[in-house]
Amino acid sequence: MSTPGGDRRALITGLGAISCLGVGPTAYWNGLLAGGGEPAEVPFPHLNMRATKMYLADRAWIPAEPSRHAGVELGGSPRMAVAAAEQALADAGVAGEARAAVPVVLGAELGNADLQELRRDAGRTAWTPLTPAAAVVAARTGSRAAPISVGNACSAGGYALTIALDMIRAGEADTVLAGGAEGITRAGMGAFDRLGAADPVRCRPFDRNRAGTMFGDGAAMIVLEAAGHARARGATPYAELAGAAWSCDAYHPTAPDPSGDQVVRAMTGALADAGLDAADVGCVIPHGTGTPLNDVVESRALHRMFGARTRELPLFSLKAMIGHTTGAAGAFACLTAALVLRHRTVPANRPVDQDPECDVHLPRERPVRLEAPAVLVNTYAFGGNNASLIVTGVTGGRAGGPR
Repeated sequence: MSTPGGDRRALITGLGAISCLGVGPTAYWNGLLAGGGEPAEVPFPHLNMRATKMYLADRAWIPAEPSRHAGVELGGSPRMAVAAAEQALADAGVAGEARAAVPVVLGAELGNADLQELRRDAGRTAWTPLTPAAAVVAARTGSRAAPISVGNACSAGGYALTIALDMIRAGEADTVLAGGAEGITRAGMGAFDRLGAADPVRCRPFDRNRAGTMFGDGAAMIVLEAAGHARARGATPYAELAGAAWSCDAYHPTAPDPSGDQVVRAMTGALADAGLDAADVGCVIPHGTGTPLNDVVESRALHRMFGARTRELPLFSLKAMIGHTTGAAGAFACLTAALVLRHRTVPANRPVDQDPECDVHLPRERPVRLEAPAVLVNTYAFGGNNASLIVTGVTGGRAGGPR
């Protein structure tokens, strides 16, 4: 990815979210400051597994509409995606005919799976056709641009944002709506349970007693906009998506490469793409799933990136707050980075009995001030699909100002 000129820089001008913390970016931020959410029992029958909890959005927060798209019944994931998309577009002030030219790029791992499972629980064995959530969001928000669905497992949301970044830089669109959405899935829970990678207590990244991850559901949507376009309409951005990079371990179907070489490559590439160096990073939002190997590999990779400063550089362990939102995780992390930059504050982490092999800085007693201009976001997935993103502040709070 090449670094663009000022007018094609990608600014974050709108945010939308539904999660266990509530509806909308304000409720989300306040929930992070208050210590995050709590896991709840999944309201599905036949959970014949050790771990039966998730970080769940209140079912009353999930809109009943749209209930169908192109004749196909819709579950919670696409409905939450539409609601978060409407929030983000309204937050950015993108309305009416302006929405027609806004492409939708959406990451999802299991998408509409909850509907299929509920239908089978009710004795209905016919398979409901799958409808890409990106198409649903595009249709419901008035977009007539080509939608893109991204399925890179747990890094899908991060990949969706990097695709949107490329579209802005290349001049393919002035505004892109990107993010991720996931609902409840018994199939996903069962798969992680069989892998021995599901924690029955809570999501406990970097904790010596961690026993795997715990899922969360929800949707996070972000409006990315070319700086020149945002400036022309007087938009006030949250932040800039300043750089991104991908890499692949090509090591194992599920386990990360213990060397962490490709994780370091993604972080290094993202900083280079943003024209920054390690000293410019004031906070890291790690992938940090709570699985034993992942947390150790990422911790060691961060030491390779930041050296002795790793013990002072604040990490914000997001999944301990909202669970692992799988295909939406990268989008939630990027949305969180934008809010950290808006408020110049890193929320306090949940209490953790820290594993000495995870020698990273997790401020726990109180929020800390963001002391450098950039936030690094890491998002990884099965198959070794890694993405790192750099989110920075915007000088003066107005679109297109100098960096």
